[in-house]
Amino acid sequence: MIKNFEELAAKQATCSACLNGKFEGAEGKRAIVLCGGTGCLSSNSAEIRAEFEKMIMEKGLEDKVTVNQVGCFGFCSQGPFVKIFPEDTLYRMVKIEDVQEIVEKDLLGGEVVERLLYVDPKTKEKIAKQNDIEFYKKQVRIALHGCGSINPEDINEALGAGAYAGLARALQMDRADVIKEILESGLRGRGGGGFPTGRKWQFAYAQPEGEKYVVCNGDEGDPGAFMDRSILEGNPLAVIEGMVIAGYAIGAQNGYFYVRAEYPIAVNRLKIAIKQAEELGLLGDNILGTGFSFRAHIRLGAGAFVCGEETALLNSIQGQRGMPRPRPPFPAVKGLWDCPSIVNNVETLACVPYIMREGAAAFAQYGTERSKGTKVFALGGKVNNVGLVEVPMGTTLRELIYDIGGGIPNNKEFKAIQTGGPSGGCLTQKDLDAEIDFDNLVAKGSMMGSGGAIVMDEDNCMVDVAKFYMEFICDESCGKCSPCRIGTKRMLEYLTKITEGRATMEDLDQLTQLADTVKAGSLCALGQTAANPIISTLTQFRDEYIAHIVDKKCPAHVCKKLMQYKIDREKCIGCGLCERQCPVNAITKLDYVAPGHKLPSREIDAEKCIKCGLCMASCRIKAIVKE
Repeated sequence: MIKNFEELAAKQATCSACLNGKFEGAEGKRAIVLCGGTGCLSSNSAEIRAEFEKMIMEKGLEDKVTVNQVGCFGFCSQGPFVKIFPEDTLYRMVKIEDVQEIVEKDLLGGEVVERLLYVDPKTKEKIAKQNDIEFYKKQVRIALHGCGSINPEDINEALGAGAYAGLARALQMDRADVIKEILESGLRGRGGGGFPTGRKWQFAYAQPEGEKYVVCNGDEGDPGAFMDRSILEGNPLAVIEGMVIAGYAIGAQNGYFYVRAEYPIAVNRLKIAIKQAEELGLLGDNILGTGFSFRAHIRLGAGAFVCGEETALLNSIQGQRGMPRPRPPFPAVKGLWDCPSIVNNVETLACVPYIMREGAAAFAQYGTERSKGTKVFALGGKVNNVGLVEVPMGTTLRELIYDIGGGIPNNKEFKAIQTGGPSGGCLTQKDLDAEIDFDNLVAKGSMMGSGGAIVMDEDNCMVDVAKFYMEFICDESCGKCSPCRIGTKRMLEYLTKITEGRATMEDLDQLTQLADTVKAGSLCALGQTAANPIISTLTQFRDEYIAHIVDKKCPAHVCKKLMQYKIDREKCIGCGLCERQCPVNAITKLDYVAPGHKLPSREIDAEKCIKCGLCMASCRIKAIVKE
């Protein structure tokens, strides 16, 4: 039990020495750390760890080598990762069968297993150190502090990495001064709205003394987004510390983590962190002997996207249906159980300990004039380096996609990047040099959102993309207000008509008008932003909509109703592989034999074809094309 600031400082010093000793190879020991994020665990990271432990026992290395799990390394497309200290050697795409070679060659022989090193796609050079890889060079880890380096289930490692230094400083300050520090840092909400965090805290602080609450929004629902999950999995104590600091600042004694039930690893590690903090006296009554008490609770969400909206989230915590409330009153005045409450998302709270530990100026040195600090993005889609990245605000989209993301696979042409998920919009080639910040992305017709960033190439149909997001929104609408409940359904019907070649230009005009109506008339941010993908794609790619309507063609050959598979009979060698693969017998033999070939060419019956694509995938000479 840690009773005061002096005991905390002594504990942190001890833990820091142990953690640094692991990294530096104290007493001649080697340390193996494995990625324990969801992505790597799904690729057998836990089994790889067990195999390491088994091999170390068999080789009698128990006193010389430790094995540990850490949080997400971020570079998801190259996982599972294994890093060995003190050499800082990083192995990627490790399989269970690679463990024996790593143990015998590296741990026992002192020789790097070169085939498991990352290979730079440009220089073809093998890279052994994580920070020498282009993916990591432009990143700055603040919200992701500790992820990929400490064991998220060991509070001692978190304390060794600086945990609770920020809270210790905050508890020795006046509450108003803590809020002032957050204001001076320029921290804005990372959940999507970008509202100044310090101002939100001020509103709750200004309310009369009494029961108040801090709520952590961990209901991450954007397709392709996994920022909050990875932070909770990699360093849950940082988010807990941020919540406690917020509680002290506004005068709250209870906080609620609202996390979707689909995040079992994050929830389990959060439970462990809360329990360990309580056992050390860093949560609960009379924290560090200051008289300040704070308790953290967990509530599981059912996975409703609308519960990312703060008032719907509060209703869900209270056991009611997750539906938004009209505002005002705002939650800072009348929130959870009608008490003043602040709702901050996971990434926002993860930044707070850094600000209090290092000072507002340290955070504000990164970013742009109106958007300070860093932002975590889940970079996915048609990009070589898929993963979790944290970059300073002001980084350009070109740097994000090409320097960190490694460009577009197969030398395809970049087409667009969707930022902000279903609530955001598409940015194109002309926007690549735009600086990433809250206001700049909005000015260009998109938004920051929670941090999803989906890259699309020439093979993506933008009408189909808009339809995909509208299908998602229709499923997730709570139905409370008519513009959203009915309007999104009607917009999806128009998009379906367009992708099936049944629409007219009048339908396009009505879709545009309906998008504006839904945007203006919906109750909450879900409905107000539901039409953004439509408005954005119509603005940037109107020619694709017209091609679907007027020419009855999908330029990207994605929309099945407007697409046909055809065999070039001059190229066809008559092997019959496509014919054997076709599940509906739509491919038949012609009487024609192409010059230079011995067997008859094949032909596809467009009436029978179900456009499954098996024929094209099986053709080795690429004689089948989409039109």
